[in-house]
Amino acid sequence: MRLTLVRHATLLLEVGGKRVLVDPMLGDAGAYSPIENTPNPVRNPLVPLAAVSLDALDAVLVTHVHNDHWDPAAAGRLPKDVPVLVQPASAGRIRGDGFADVRPVEDELEWEGISLARTGGRHGHGAVADALGPVSGFVLRAAGEPVLWIAGDTVWCAEAEDAIERHRPDVAVVNAGAARFLDSDPITMDGADVARVAEQVPRVVAVHMEAINHCLETRAELRAAVLSVLTPADGETLEL
Repeated sequence: MRLTLVRHATLLLEVGGKRVLVDPMLGDAGAYSPIENTPNPVRNPLVPLAAVSLDALDAVLVTHVHNDHWDPAAAGRLPKDVPVLVQPASAGRIRGDGFADVRPVEDELEWEGISLARTGGRHGHGAVADALGPVSGFVLRAAGEPVLWIAGDTVWCAEAEDAIERHRPDVAVVNAGAARFLDSDPITMDGADVARVAEQVPRVVAVHMEAINHCLETRAELRAAVLSVLTPADGETLEL
């Protein structure tokens, strides 16, 4: 299994002989307005897209359709016949963008020798999480590969704890950065949340940092808080 961080939460996953693009945000640096009500009002993305080949994709996996996980550039660039695996709540949006092979994952789905199980999450705390949801994560299993949990946009919560207990992943990819609004607690994992995942999962890869204006915790700050966490640079490939 190989995992390449393209940028933010966009990953190129090579698993079970397939190339799967996760949460594509493919717009140019500065293409989008700042996320409102946040303490760093600059245009997004903050950095350019890494030079990673996105040709010959076998599928796209989308945890939810906020703009930093599914943007107009992705909807315009990706081939309309590529299978898109997605939480049920987001299927209509992606079909509306013209994609012909949208496959909602209610609970579990078998696809091309890869087993996917959908997990829950909380995109923040209290009413903020209710407003931003629903969001999902996905556990992927393939013969001879580590069990991989892509947590999606969630903080540490009962749903995340349940996902780890039920699926026992070997590797977790968590969306860190402690994203927040001016008047909210973090809506993605901060260092304390990542540390709780690292207590239970052998390898933790943290992404979702230094690319969107409301993600305030840096890679260096996270590594200082959680010594074991892996924080790949944009364009970097990890062999898992």
